[in-house]
Amino acid sequence: MGGHLPNLAVFTAITMSDANLPHLQRAAWLRKLYFIRAAFSLVWVALAFTIAKESPVVTSGLLIVYPAWDSLANLLDAKMTGGAKANPTQILNTWISVLVAVAVTGCLVLELPIILVIFGVWAIVSGLLQLATALRRRQGNRGQWVMMLSGAQSALAGGFFVAQQGGAMPVLQTLGGYAAVGAVYFLISGLVILFRQSKSRAGRFAPEEA
Repeated sequence: MGGHLPNLAVFTAITMSDANLPHLQRAAWLRKLYFIRAAFSLVWVALAFTIAKESPVVTSGLLIVYPAWDSLANLLDAKMTGGAKANPTQILNTWISVLVAVAVTGCLVLELPIILVIFGVWAIVSGLLQLATALRRRQGNRGQWVMMLSGAQSALAGGFFVAQQGGAMPVLQTLGGYAAVGAVYFLISGLVILFRQSKSRAGRFAPEEA
């Protein structure tokens, strides 16, 4: 009888691992997405404070690309973490970001000076939706407390953007500071997930005491 106990322990461990597989896959996906979003934002910020200062075309492109990328990122997030029904806040954020990209494009073509207001309202709404997503995910996914802070900060920044409309601050560089802070939040959240995953693997494979 005793000779079968190790096999039973291995079988139990494998079964538990299989049961946790969807959760582990979601965590791995979120980690990768957060790192990708952080990298994108950092590149965007670098362009905003360098090349875009001398190029109106690059400035316009960055203003359109930012909400367009956010839309794609939210769509991928929803698709890889349970689909549209399981992620209504992400789907709503996806469509709102599409509308923002279209609205910004229209403002650039028609030379309407309300782009910062549009980004401000978007930051408020998307921040609250991100906060709602993090609250919903906090029980099953690591690093969501960072996303809660990010969502709340985004909403506050949006109010600042609306208040600054018509001021002397350049729109792109104003958004650049916001994007840089967002990149830090995504990076920290990805690192939290990575750390927790490494810690879990170390505990799972640690030798048992005799």
